[in-house]
Amino acid sequence: MRDVITIPLHGEESLIIATDNSGSIGRKEQDQVKVSYETVAYYSFRVAVMECIATGGKPFSVVLHNFCGNDAWGELVKGIKKGLKELNLQDVPITGSTESNFHLQQSAIGVVVLGKKQADKETELHYSPRFKLAVIGSPLVGNEVVDFGDQVAPLSIFLEVSSLRQVNIWPVGSKGILNELNQMFRTLSFAKDDIGINLDVLKSSGPSTCFIVVFEQDQEEEIKSLAAGYFHPLSVNR
Repeated sequence: MRDVITIPLHGEESLIIATDNSGSIGRKEQDQVKVSYETVAYYSFRVAVMECIATGGKPFSVVLHNFCGNDAWGELVKGIKKGLKELNLQDVPITGSTESNFHLQQSAIGVVVLGKKQADKETELHYSPRFKLAVIGSPLVGNEVVDFGDQVAPLSIFLEVSSLRQVNIWPVGSKGILNELNQMFRTLSFAKDDIGINLDVLKSSGPSTCFIVVFEQDQEEEIKSLAAGYFHPLSVNR
């Protein structure tokens, strides 16, 4: 189960609601991670939109909840627009609200991405030895996201891989690669020693700086080519 809500609509469509939030990251004195509000919004939007797309949704609107003050709004919107541009979704409207009555000591935002998908039967992914697996990008959190930005999987690559047939993708969040694998294949329970990869499978991936891809063996070269240096093969001892 992904961090989204799927609501059937009339006809053959479903509404996808995906969300993310960010706290103590921004420009305020008491923030633990000091970055621009453009960066804050970009990475929070990134998490929500990746979840939406991974579920099969096509984003059509973004809602921004701003607790950083009126002056931050323009920068926050700029960060979301940066992400939309990487996905060729520049026409997607952004709305939202700012808490302007009270001043918070730390920065905080929430981002909701709304999408639509063709209604289909949700099926559980069952592990098979014929599958190939990989992680694209590296798990990063906090200041690492800025310091090692060249290891963050680009949204453009995520979109390209998600559009391939017979491919399953799963953004990695704060609980790490191993936890996401156990969410993907719910009929199995993997331990750390079951996984072979040159990344820390327990480390937080913060704002979904990497994602898991499951594919057929004959697709490996195509995905490697799309992912370039972000590709990390993953083996499962089963």
